[in-house]
Amino acid sequence: MTTAFVLGGGGVLGAVEVGMLRALFDHGIRPELVLGTSVGALNGAMVARDPSPAVIGRLTDLWRGASEARQEVYGDRPFRTVRRAVSTGTHIYSAKPLKKRLREEFGDTRIEDLPVRFQVCAASIERACEHWFDSGPVVDAVVASAAVPGLLPPAKVGDEHFLDGGIVNSIPVARAVRLGATRIFVLQVGRVDRPLQVPRRPWEVARVSFEIARRHRFVREMSELPDDVEAHVLPARGTSTRDDSLLGSRDFAGVQRRIDETYEASGAYLREHLAGPGAR
Repeated sequence: MTTAFVLGGGGVLGAVEVGMLRALFDHGIRPELVLGTSVGALNGAMVARDPSPAVIGRLTDLWRGASEARQEVYGDRPFRTVRRAVSTGTHIYSAKPLKKRLREEFGDTRIEDLPVRFQVCAASIERACEHWFDSGPVVDAVVASAAVPGLLPPAKVGDEHFLDGGIVNSIPVARAVRLGATRIFVLQVGRVDRPLQVPRRPWEVARVSFEIARRHRFVREMSELPDDVEAHVLPARGTSTRDDSLLGSRDFAGVQRRIDETYEASGAYLREHLAGPGAR
């Protein structure tokens, strides 16, 4: 049995994946393959580097730090944000704080040198398709995968430019199957569980359209899983529709609560659906 962790995108809601990971490690479940998109690429890189319970403390500290220093994460005051949006016409935040934090964490670590097979999804602008980083610097891959359109600038890697991987493959379940996974644990941030509402404002149209595309692919890939593949979609807790707004994308409040509530829910799920603690 080849076990894969598939970590989806979701911005600040990525904290819930820490609770899921803690529950998985509590049950003795370790990955042989880790796939990540957007913030799932960041969490996934941490796990691929250290696939043990020890990584939970490091991830928790990382997310708490983001909560306590969110100004540093975005790296701007309101005036600078507006000025950048006007001058560039493409994004409102700088990617420098994210790159700096990632380099502090990973340095020059390369994907192919990680102890667990790891791949990161991003959207190629020039080729208009999903691209999978399976080698090269971890930092470059994660920054490319997390380049949220309109919020962060496109990331340049080599001669190519990339945007957030969630545009093309937010929760890459089928990719795990193609790479040989026979047991998949899906770490998603909770948005796929919330019913969509008809948009009432211009800025809601893009969000709802994106959600339809993302959920459609996820549901389709789950329905097409081979009969011999075991898949578990872990439950997220502590999220709401407020988190889907532009302001919600910057709200780091409640990080620890989200981690703890999701840990409890995922632990209950695993106790119900697997043989018990230590089950492989």
